[in-house]
Amino acid sequence: MSVVFVIVLSALCVAGVLTLVRLLRGPDTLDRIAALDVFVVLIVAAASVYVAIYGDGSNIPLLAAVALLGFVGSATATRLAERKGRSR
Repeated sequence: MSVVFVIVLSALCVAGVLTLVRLLRGPDTLDRIAALDVFVVLIVAAASVYVAIYGDGSNIPLLAAVALLGFVGSATATRLAERKGRSR
């Protein structure tokens, strides 16, 4: 494994830990939604590094589906949180 891959994976792990901290301590629902979206992006990035390391392109459609699902879920949750905030 190359040094670059180790550096990238360690940076993704640090970002994941910081994102989990924001997810757990977020003062607002929208902060938690954004942290969850960032966490999904980090998972897709880590899986992409796996694809790059092993040269196995069979997981690329799965990565696209997870990224799309994360985006749609975040957009929907944000819309619902915004509506909930207006009704107060």
